[in-house]
Amino acid sequence: MKVLDGVYVDGAWRSAGAAEPLAVVDPATEEVVARVGAGSAQDVDAAVRAARDAFPGWAAAPPAERAARLAALRDAMATRADEIAATVTRELGAPPKLAKAVHTQLPIAVAGSYADLVASYPFETQVGNSTVLMEPVGVVGAITPWNYPLHQIVAKVAPALAAGCTVVLKPAENTPLTARLFAEAVHEAGFPAGVFNMVVGLGPVAGQALVEHPGVDMVSFTGSTAVGRRIGALAGGAVKRVALELGGKSASVLLPGADLAPAIKATLANALSNSGQRCSALTRVLVHRDQYEEAVALAAEAVAGYVPGERIGPLVSAEQRERVVGYIEKGVAEGARLVAGGPTPPLSRGYYVSPTLFADVAPEMAIAQEEIFGPVVAFLRFEDEEDALRIANGTVYGLAGAVWGAPDEAAAFARRMEAGQVDVNGGRFNARAPFGGYKQSGIGRELGEHGLTEYLHTKSLQF
Repeated sequence: MKVLDGVYVDGAWRSAGAAEPLAVVDPATEEVVARVGAGSAQDVDAAVRAARDAFPGWAAAPPAERAARLAALRDAMATRADEIAATVTRELGAPPKLAKAVHTQLPIAVAGSYADLVASYPFETQVGNSTVLMEPVGVVGAITPWNYPLHQIVAKVAPALAAGCTVVLKPAENTPLTARLFAEAVHEAGFPAGVFNMVVGLGPVAGQALVEHPGVDMVSFTGSTAVGRRIGALAGGAVKRVALELGGKSASVLLPGADLAPAIKATLANALSNSGQRCSALTRVLVHRDQYEEAVALAAEAVAGYVPGERIGPLVSAEQRERVVGYIEKGVAEGARLVAGGPTPPLSRGYYVSPTLFADVAPEMAIAQEEIFGPVVAFLRFEDEEDALRIANGTVYGLAGAVWGAPDEAAAFARRMEAGQVDVNGGRFNARAPFGGYKQSGIGRELGEHGLTEYLHTKSLQF
């Protein structure tokens, strides 16, 4: 099997320096489908140097030029849409419909949004006798996860390039084929050499080298809170700017009198999308005691439609499956009531886990406190709104949430939730609104204008 290049530096592909290439495994079949060269610390150094050299020219490029290149990137990805979707299905296991609609179309739209935004963004404003300038931070090290392999890349790289920064990307080792397609689209879009660079590799090797490199001005990371802490400590020691989009344990709160059927349907669609491998997944469902058993019964009926291998895909790896199964076993051991699913593999091949529902979950249980990152949903009772708020806010995370109920009451409750993004009565995701969390869910925001300003310095000139 041919080893594909995993290092793109200064506008060209090059062989990786690490000894062992990365094996790309189809999680639905457990078969190795490709091998990609893994970059070394030396490859990272070359990539950072290229980005450093390219920075002055790209920072000085007019916003209209940056907008044109981003529009070309959007178009190049759109041309590859079918190939991107098929690749995401092959290396992540996402069902084809999800791969097309979310994994492919969403990042294309995000890239287009930054092409529009940079063309009109006020990089220079007047405040009294001061001219306020918004200037690019410099060289950005972007480290992205496997669960949304293209969207997470675009959500970092597009605003960084729009701001005038240059980038070194270290994508997830589980999904390097999608990252390669993105690098090809960047090349086709005509960005100057060195403006974008990529090093596929292992986190402890390429990722750590990128975070520690003195030529990197900012690190943008999406992943677990545990790894985010380490990156924050390393970057903080060097006084580098960081943006951290980390874990979550989001609550969907069904206030007394909420219409249960649509609330349960939408909550499960959110929680089980991407096989539950979402940092913002609504994995805790809070229901008033008077409606609790009815809600659990509706959920059990709805989850029966999530057939593994059809509507819901596998987890990304054997390791991830073992982690999720371990949490299911822990939930049973802690005394939660298993309503649907369980630890038994639903299929003989592939890293599948049955969609699993727990009822009678206490707020202090591990399955109600810790991020599982799989298709596991916990139902919790509450007595009144204050009790619901205490439970909803009672974790170390604060990424997302949802509220269902009378419009005014639901909106008032949402304002009191400690979360960066809350859907009220099924409000739809907005790719131009800021995304990010409170507490241990991270630092900074992605998407829209807030995502752009993460990559800008503020300078005042007094006259």
